[in-house]
Amino acid sequence: MPTWIALLRGINVGGNHPLPIRDLAGHLEAVGCNDVRTYIQSGNAVFTAPRKSGAARGKQIADRIEAHHGFRPSVLVLCADELKQIADENPFPEGQRDPKTLHVFFLTAPARSPDRAAIEALRSPTERYTLTERAFYLHAPDGIGRSKLASRAERLLATPTTARNWRTVQKLLDLAAAG
Repeated sequence: MPTWIALLRGINVGGNHPLPIRDLAGHLEAVGCNDVRTYIQSGNAVFTAPRKSGAARGKQIADRIEAHHGFRPSVLVLCADELKQIADENPFPEGQRDPKTLHVFFLTAPARSPDRAAIEALRSPTERYTLTERAFYLHAPDGIGRSKLASRAERLLATPTTARNWRTVQKLLDLAAAG
C-alpha cells in the first residue's frame, strides 16, 4: 500500500480548532488509513492507505473532522514520492543547517497569478524564495516570525497553502521512509 502524508492547516494553533492528535489518528483510521503516525500537535500525519487521489483522501479526512468537531480544516494529502520530490527540489540547502529558517509552503494548486511585485516589495534583504508548481520555498535567516513575506505569502501567491519548516519536512520524510 502507498504511503501518504496529511498536512492539516489551522488546528491546535493559538487555542483555535483544538484537535487532540490521538483523535486525529482515530479519524484517519476511521476513514481507512493504516499504520498512522503523527508528528507534533500541528496536524502532520503519515499513513498507508489504498491508492486514491490525495484530494479525495483530504476531503474524506476533512469531512470526518467536521462531522465530529464542528470545524473543517484544510487538509492537503501528498504521496510520499511527492513530498520527497518537493524536498529534493529545495533550492536552499543552507537552510538545512538551521531548519527553522527554511519554510516550505505547500500549494494546493499551482500559483497561476502570483503578485510577484508585492512579493519582492515585502522580501527583506536577507530573504530568498523560489516558487515551483507545488511549493513556495522561503529562506528567512533572520527568522520566519519577523518575515512580512511569510505572513502574506498565501495571499500573494493567490492559491491556498499550508507551510512547514524544514525540520518538520525532514521528520515527515523519515516517518514515511520508516513505514
